Amino acid sequence: MKIVFWNGRPDGIVINKIHQTLCILEFKGSSDRNNNFLVVKKDEANKQHKSIIEALKVAATEWTFEQINFVAGRRGAVMEDDFYNKLEKLNVQAGKRDKILLAHVQRICEAHDTVMRYCYQQIHGSSGADATTSMENV
Repeated sequence: MKIVFWNGRPDGIVINKIHQTLCILEFKGSSDRNNNFLVVKKDEANKQHKSIIEALKVAATEWTFEQINFVAGRRGAVMEDDFYNKLEKLNVQAGKRDKILLAHVQRICEAHDTVMRYCYQQIHGSSGADATTSMENV
């Protein structure tokens, strides 16, 4: 059971002891070629943590448990309205939401850059600085 839990563990949790709420955070990447990529990944994430949430509800009936899924497309798509609504659910101050979205998108782009450099290195056989210089000229 321990191995199964840790293989599907949540990406993060937010606990509010005053309001007795616990939010499970899940971050998913998806092919954003299809218009319904957000729904597909949300359903997948909800299934992933359904048993954890059900067990928590039984163990602590006075608490509220919720799952909040953040989905980003592999081509960098982030649904801004959806993202902002989730930050609002987490009681993030309105003035900080733009900065958080910017940081989130920047991390996605950096991850894409890393993958593209790796693929370039594999295809062209170059490494390190050679790939960086070559990719900048592409």
